[in-house]
Amino acid sequence: MALWIFLVNNAGICKLNKVLDFDRKDWDPMIDINLTAAFELSYEAAKFMIPQKSGKIVNICSLFSYLGGQWSPAYSATKHALAGFTKAYCDELGQYNIQVNGIAPGYYATEITTETRKNPETNQRVLDHIPANRWGETQDLMGAMVYLASRASNYVNGHLLVVDGGYLVR
Repeated sequence: MALWIFLVNNAGICKLNKVLDFDRKDWDPMIDINLTAAFELSYEAAKFMIPQKSGKIVNICSLFSYLGGQWSPAYSATKHALAGFTKAYCDELGQYNIQVNGIAPGYYATEITTETRKNPETNQRVLDHIPANRWGETQDLMGAMVYLASRASNYVNGHLLVVDGGYLVR
């Protein structure tokens, strides 16, 4: 049997729309990609990790695991659910020396935020809310990922590590 050490569930999409303008055709793909994919991959990883009595699963959650998510009801719902999924899997898999944690990135300069960053008003509103006064870059997540993949985090389980430049404090 192959050794399965580490799984990162990082797939995610977001479609912005007001609640009453959001319909099922927008909802289903976000549920499938943001949540169901993490469930299916974690399920398959657990089949290997349980017999080997070790492993680490990291789910890429979001600030929207904590916030309401105006204009993004499905995204917010999936990220809240992924945070709950992280804790539930931790509770069950911890007995097998498997750590299940999440990283909750804030606002990052990625394809998913292009339109927000292009709009001067919304861009400034985001920056005004971040004590670091800048958008995160993907390399800002590397330290959190390395930590959660390492032995240094062997007693960290069920935790969501927020990497947001201080967004949640304002």
